[in-house]
Amino acid sequence: MQHVKLLINIILLVLGLSVSYAARDIVTLGRTAIAPAPAAAGPAASIDNSGIGAVSGLGVNWGTVTYHPLPTDIVVQLLKDNNLKKLKLFDVEHEILTALTGSDIEVMVTVTNGQLADMGSFDVAKEWVKVNLTRYLELKGGVNIAYVAVGNEPFLKDYNGTFNNVTFPALKNIQNALNAANYSHIKATIPINADVYYSPDNNPVPSAGVWREDIADLMDQIVAFYHNNSAPFTVNIYPFLSLYYGKGKFPVDYAFFDGNSNPLMDNGAAYTNVLDANYDTLVTVLNKAGYKNMPIIVGEIGWPTDGDINANATLAQKFYKGLVKNLATKKGTPLRPNDQMNVYLFGLIDEEGKSILPGDFERHWGIFTYDGQPKFELDITGKGGKNTLVGAKDVKYLSKQWCVVSPSVTNKTALEANAGYACKNADCTSLGNGSSCSNLDYLGQASYAFNSYYQNFIQQSASCHFDGLATITIEDPSSRSCKFDVQLAPAPVPVAPAPEPAPAPVPDSAAGPSNSPSGSPSDQSAKSESVRSAFLSIATIVSLLFGLSAFHSL
Repeated sequence: MQHVKLLINIILLVLGLSVSYAARDIVTLGRTAIAPAPAAAGPAASIDNSGIGAVSGLGVNWGTVTYHPLPTDIVVQLLKDNNLKKLKLFDVEHEILTALTGSDIEVMVTVTNGQLADMGSFDVAKEWVKVNLTRYLELKGGVNIAYVAVGNEPFLKDYNGTFNNVTFPALKNIQNALNAANYSHIKATIPINADVYYSPDNNPVPSAGVWREDIADLMDQIVAFYHNNSAPFTVNIYPFLSLYYGKGKFPVDYAFFDGNSNPLMDNGAAYTNVLDANYDTLVTVLNKAGYKNMPIIVGEIGWPTDGDINANATLAQKFYKGLVKNLATKKGTPLRPNDQMNVYLFGLIDEEGKSILPGDFERHWGIFTYDGQPKFELDITGKGGKNTLVGAKDVKYLSKQWCVVSPSVTNKTALEANAGYACKNADCTSLGNGSSCSNLDYLGQASYAFNSYYQNFIQQSASCHFDGLATITIEDPSSRSCKFDVQLAPAPVPVAPAPEPAPAPVPDSAAGPSNSPSGSPSDQSAKSESVRSAFLSIATIVSLLFGLSAFHSL
């Protein structure tokens, strides 16, 4: 019995993982990613999934924390080619929303955590809706914006209550602003981490679920507001993180959907996977609050493919296959049987610009690689047969060349110092213990680090020097398990036409109110582009001036 209690407790409590996505708000090179969440339109209990090309209930998160992004039009076509018709964005991304105009892809945009306090003003919230949504809703063909995520996991314990007093006012004002603008069909919802509810140690089963004590009253107010506005409850659930933080104590089978020889029993209900157990803990809490039919969205769920011993394409494929099969059968959970679960995969494409504070796996959540190629076969239609993921088309790369250790080099100390320098300025997460390139010897590891740096700095010749230890080769050093990437070609910089004689000055206000919610719809994407441009400029300057290795007095 003690073993069963421990097992259940691990399953229900580890999922809280308050450390999990606090790191999503860490600014990396000036870019902050805050994940949104989907929602349900329409009255109380049902979510319309009609027209979904992928299995009903399946959507995807598109993160853009990368220094070398795929062109937006290529990614939008990738979504279309894979019949992914539900999309979550981490911001109000002007370029992406413009590219989605006229498509039938349902979109969620986000009010970031940093904007929550400003949304305490109804006037500011109205302006945010006007500036960030109206233009896309009124474009010819329009953008199918269905939801607004209000913050992302704002009640994480790691935030020490920073957003506790500003999140609910922001939620109310955004939804009321939507209603006032005749957009009441668009629903506001807060993507919440699974640690806002739990089961007590003395009865660690789903049917004992309760709100976390410090925010119980607040959560009651939030779900009442959802009910009054026919909005869904959105929660992010990560079975992988249960396994990762379980430190060997979490039963591996419970992270997947294959069943378990010792299911968790709760009032006659058998739980064979952690997703169902966590989901039904939330169902219990909502039932106790009086909202038995409130729609629930799993705003983020996924499995990384590198950066940890359990993060690989084989396990990711196993997880996603089981998840899609679960969705296709519409079997629901013990407390909501025969109910269509709605989930958004995290994520679409790898993001090498993300913080690795939670773990090296943070940069490897995509079901597609950095260049939009599928990491494994997966039938997301749920129909079986030969359906599988389709890769991005017309992707442009830099030259097929790599930076590796010079053949004559044997100075291990110098190599390690230079490789360490390279890894501080590039992505070496595939070299970690249990990762895809962890089997390389010290020469291979140094070559991987050098090449990662070289590609990150767009193959500038001076970025493959490293005190004379490196050389450029046209022979691919990749192995079956360890891939040495060639970076994407930068998008061409458009040449501005000559200005008209004596042009009228453009007032600052043309771009939108500078202190309003996110300035303008293009504010965040403009920041993103400026960051990318700055990064490439810095890369060029640094690589040309320093040879990128002379400074190992570090």
